[in-house]
Amino acid sequence: MTTRDVGSSAPGFRAAADTGDGPGPGVAPQPFADVLMSDLLVSPTLVAGATGTSREVSNVAVMAVPDIGPWLRTGQLLLTTSAVLGRLVEPIDAFLARLDRRGVSGLAVRLDDPTATLPAEMSHAADELGLPVVVVADLYSQAHPLAGALAESSARQVDAVFEADRLRRVLVDVVMAGGGFAELAVAVHGELGGAVLITTPDGRQLCRAGDESELNRLASSAALDSTGRVRTDSTEGGLGLHRLGDEFLAVSAISANGIDHGRLVHFSTGHPLRSEDLNLVEQAAAVCALVVARELVVSSVEEKHRANFVRDLLLGRGGEHEHVAAHAKTFGWDLDRPVVVVVIEPDPVDEDEPSIPTRMPLVERQARAFTSAVAGRDTGAAVTALATETVILMGVGTDTLNLVHELVAYVRGDGGGGRMPFGVGVSRPTDSVDGIPALYGQARTALKVGRQITGAWAVTHFDDLGVYRLLSLVEDDRELESFASETLRELTADTPEAQDMRRTLEVLLATNINIAETARQLHFHYNTLRYRVVKLEKMLGSFTDHPELRLDLSLALKIMAMRGINFLKLPISPGTHWQILLTPGG
Repeated sequence: MTTRDVGSSAPGFRAAADTGDGPGPGVAPQPFADVLMSDLLVSPTLVAGATGTSREVSNVAVMAVPDIGPWLRTGQLLLTTSAVLGRLVEPIDAFLARLDRRGVSGLAVRLDDPTATLPAEMSHAADELGLPVVVVADLYSQAHPLAGALAESSARQVDAVFEADRLRRVLVDVVMAGGGFAELAVAVHGELGGAVLITTPDGRQLCRAGDESELNRLASSAALDSTGRVRTDSTEGGLGLHRLGDEFLAVSAISANGIDHGRLVHFSTGHPLRSEDLNLVEQAAAVCALVVARELVVSSVEEKHRANFVRDLLLGRGGEHEHVAAHAKTFGWDLDRPVVVVVIEPDPVDEDEPSIPTRMPLVERQARAFTSAVAGRDTGAAVTALATETVILMGVGTDTLNLVHELVAYVRGDGGGGRMPFGVGVSRPTDSVDGIPALYGQARTALKVGRQITGAWAVTHFDDLGVYRLLSLVEDDRELESFASETLRELTADTPEAQDMRRTLEVLLATNINIAETARQLHFHYNTLRYRVVKLEKMLGSFTDHPELRLDLSLALKIMAMRGINFLKLPISPGTHWQILLTPGG
């Protein structure tokens, strides 16, 4: 959007007319009070928001249509009429609050009825916000140098509204004919050109349309991350106009029922995108929301049945194998084959405050992401969002765990776009639905223990747990902590020296006290390691001669790894366990 610097008759006052192409260079902001003294406004009378007259004005625009959002700018003096304000959908106080959030400096209103006054709630809201509001005899002086540019800006807003209405009608016809996202993307491309993407809220592509050259350019653009996601991890989910060198993006949210369901992205290299282009993309996104609403109505009942069916399977209430397999086929699932259970659960972290519109629940977002990921790899897999987790029943392949890692990599992307961390547990296989409840327990155990050992983004197979499976069955955490603390003693300290000695002990136990091999793995001199062994035995007892003590030490180290215990807070008392672990000469 270009702006033109134009002087006024008020000494030192410079402003710019907003013509829709972006902020122009060289604009010198001036206080709103100076604008009142200039000859731009015709007979201005300050009626509200007097405390905000020090706000700086850097550009001027006419509000010719109620939906002024795409044309709002920081430092803007907005000129409008009472007739336009009367067509607002939102309450006037909410409108003024939106202007204030967008950094608008003031509002000038021409009363279409000379005997009328501004509503009391408008004056009250303006005073509360400190947003100056003036009443003028005309929008602006026709003799002022800005007059031509302001008239052009007003005409372009009106043209944009008519063009948006025409686009909306075209797209609604597509939806009424049964079209979905793919058909809408093609239609939007046909109207706007460039490349068009429809994505999830975190930028994962659902469908796209455009000329091959534009799509190829988009694929290598900085607008996408290394996994092909649109970068939506910027302010407000990446919404609005963006410029990346000679590439331009207009991004709008697809919102239905107050929930954020995705993004509509228009990518162009042919010409800079303007406020009018963003307005068209926002109108197209509103039509995309109709498809979402339609699909939600259709899928809500089906999803409830699917979730109830899977929940019964996990609880062992599914029925006979043949009955379950037949019922699963009605959902497009193949359970008449060996399957594994995969459980995905969001990691327990505080999610950021929800943006506007509100995002759908995290588990549902993750379930949709995994549904998309699985679709191209196992068409018969069952993916269901339960209350706190996503459950997948998928076929057994030659390397199931690698496939799970592929799914996680697809859903996670490169970590941007607001992706929330999650843990994954994978069970053993079963060839009968009767075994699914046990497999679910295995996957839950793998998820829980893997998260304790690895932390965020853990992907753990039940068969990889080893002794951790047994440790996870101990419900009394304090008993485990006490055992580890009494066994490892000073090595539980959270100090670099204790951590270094624990690492030495781990490798010693892993090599069955092979001094030479341990020294090689830790890059120590043989004599240095011998000295460390002596030091460790003074602290822990003669573990080189007592297999039972080595077992205790190994278990204690695994407890530390699994529980992430801060042993600095645990008392170490020289009691019975201490005496038993010490041996003569230890």
